[in-house]
Amino acid sequence: MFFELPFEIPYLLTLLLVVPLVGAMATLAMGGERQKYAKYTAGVFSGITMVLSMVLLFTPDLSVYNESHTWIETAGLRMSYILTVDGLSILMVFLTGLLVFLSTVFSAREKDKPHYFFALLLAMEVGLMGVYTAADYFLFYIMWEVTLIPMYFLISWFGGPRRHYAAIKFFIYTHVASLVMLIGIFAIVFGAASGGVADFSFEAVLAGSAVFGSTFQILVFGLLFFGFAVKMPIVPFHTWLPDAHVEAPTAGSVLLAGVMLKMGSYGIIRVCLEVLPEGAQYWQPIMIFIGILAMIYGAYACIAQKDLKKMVAFSSISHMGMVMISIACLSSIGIQFAIFQMFAHGLISAVLFMVCGMAGHSIGTREIPLLGGIAGKMPVFAAFMMFGFMASLGLPGLVGFWAEFGIIFSFYDYAVSVDMIWLIALCLLSLLLTAGYYLWAMQRTLFGRLTNKIDLSHIHDVSRPEAIALGVICALIALYGLWPDLALSYIDGYASSLAASLGVI
Repeated sequence: MFFELPFEIPYLLTLLLVVPLVGAMATLAMGGERQKYAKYTAGVFSGITMVLSMVLLFTPDLSVYNESHTWIETAGLRMSYILTVDGLSILMVFLTGLLVFLSTVFSAREKDKPHYFFALLLAMEVGLMGVYTAADYFLFYIMWEVTLIPMYFLISWFGGPRRHYAAIKFFIYTHVASLVMLIGIFAIVFGAASGGVADFSFEAVLAGSAVFGSTFQILVFGLLFFGFAVKMPIVPFHTWLPDAHVEAPTAGSVLLAGVMLKMGSYGIIRVCLEVLPEGAQYWQPIMIFIGILAMIYGAYACIAQKDLKKMVAFSSISHMGMVMISIACLSSIGIQFAIFQMFAHGLISAVLFMVCGMAGHSIGTREIPLLGGIAGKMPVFAAFMMFGFMASLGLPGLVGFWAEFGIIFSFYDYAVSVDMIWLIALCLLSLLLTAGYYLWAMQRTLFGRLTNKIDLSHIHDVSRPEAIALGVICALIALYGLWPDLALSYIDGYASSLAASLGVI
């Protein structure tokens, strides 16, 4: 760590939940004539939360911020308010604080019930921070469900023409999956119970997991894996994602792709791998198959899309497939770069969905066949779009390159170990398709003859708030691309420890 803060902030992790919660209530109160102040209120509270999340990055010993308080202890149940941050969650906490604040800045021109809009963004932050800091399964599940509600209303109230259908589909898919996950949580909690007390804390369940038999681990791993993987999402339970992205407002898409999808891969690592190592070994080939299927299917689907935003949505399915195969390698480097890819994709997808949203608002359409030559009219917009596309296809020097390089390396090591080296060709095929659809979309959208299929008299280039939000994220994409150890240094210790518990290196 190149810099350490000389002080500690008491109850920092609780503040990460309380500050956006208070901010959501304060912003919601900005109705009527005070609506014009809603964005400033939300900006202040989300900005404070972002700064608090950044403090963790400069803390040498994250355990100083651990919090533990008994919440419910009755009838053989113990549920606690436990918060912690480690190498798995620290980058997700920072990413959540960053993207909520920048989404607020990006959406500064929101005029439709802004107090509702910004309050929902802050409420979303409460749930996301809770998921990534909770160390008790009861608290974890509550926060998991909390994230569904504001996202549902963001899509349903502020989305496109088919917003109600997309919102209901999003809620049904993810809620049903979370109920299956809940069954798995009950199984591991009660299975690990000792002394007649079912303790929901992560630590107690992990300590009691030694009694889990192979059959138990295999079956419960399947329940938990399904619940988490639908959130990523896996094929064929992925169809809620393109619909949700296409209809969601830009800020909603940024948070959905940037941090909400990562809840699924976070849960697989945090719960499935940590608690059920034998189940992970059994399910390894299935996870590899699902990851490869998602990578190739998502990339092929991108080529067929006419809507820029839908193309980016399918690209998220492909990139989360890469996270899946990296996790499934069950190696130190695989876990490390799966987490790094979660972080990298969060930054890159934020840029992609912001430029797609700007295309819809500024140009009036996101349909690729209707566009062409826009770079001449909107040069700053074109620069940001090119930067985002290049980062997503893995251009060296940007953060996406290191994430994909590490995943391919770990997957190559796995393919050699199982004497199936030809599997690496499928991984490379996905990368080739990714480069193809991004370059093709960029050529048809930005370059060539200026379109005459739409009215261009009203279009405008990037506004100042939009430029600030995009500029900050692009700077971080370049920074972590040139100096990846800034992020990898946080992950390394956790990944090595988890790989050792799985019996691999």
